[in-house]
Amino acid sequence: MMKTSKTLPFTALVLIVMLLSISLFYSCGANLFSTSEDVKIGEDLDREIQSKPNEYPLLTNNPEITNYVSDLGKYILNSSPKIEYKNVFPYKFQVINDTIVNAFCTPGGFIYVYTGLMKFVDNEATLAGVMAHEIAHAERRHMTQRLTSYYGISMLMGVILGNNPNAIAEIAANLFVGLGFLANSRSDEEEADDYSIKYLMTSKYYPGGIQYFFDKILKKQQITGTVGGGLDRLLATHPLPQDRIQNVKDQMKSHKLVNDSTKGIYHDEYQILKSKLN
Repeated sequence: MMKTSKTLPFTALVLIVMLLSISLFYSCGANLFSTSEDVKIGEDLDREIQSKPNEYPLLTNNPEITNYVSDLGKYILNSSPKIEYKNVFPYKFQVINDTIVNAFCTPGGFIYVYTGLMKFVDNEATLAGVMAHEIAHAERRHMTQRLTSYYGISMLMGVILGNNPNAIAEIAANLFVGLGFLANSRSDEEEADDYSIKYLMTSKYYPGGIQYFFDKILKKQQITGTVGGGLDRLLATHPLPQDRIQNVKDQMKSHKLVNDSTKGIYHDEYQILKSKLN
């Protein structure tokens, strides 16, 4: 009995220290998930998206468009040596046929691009910039970092006590019930912007393509006084404060990148592609 009485307080103390340490790690971008769990969550979410055609109407009758988006995504992956998990994550690029101007990424490299976004942008470099931004969310593992912050302590307790073996499936399910896709933080957005530029620096595209996207959103705001037109969801999940815009300008300047509309933009080629969107 004396041995038990000494062991229990010690175990509790160790557990408390572990939990306090993890709480501190959250602020430093800690992630309790493994990359294989990123993939598992992404696969579960992809199945859920596939099962909700009314909410996520995947484009299935225009292989030219779907192949174009997939090929563009694969090109970005293959052109950048800075993409760490290209051979770890399954990376899958899909198109959602909806007027919403948005793209999103789930863990493990499952990336979804709306036709509304494709119609909104004016050149291929801009679309490449947005897709590289989404790849960065996968590579920097932003969603599972946020899930760690949201679930971390309770999930760890479940693992330690052995009473929550289905934690990953539970988390994936909850993303579609109430929590949604957990809006990106400002720091996540700025980091994804930074890496979008870095990824495209070794590609054929002008690396600052995402700046054109920002410029068009701001122009629409100036003209209409609001975003509307399918942009509301984008700004709800991808906030665009002035400091984020300034960050991209600063990054471009630090990399000594010059905006040359005659190189790496692919405007005319993209117009042909846009004409094939329904």
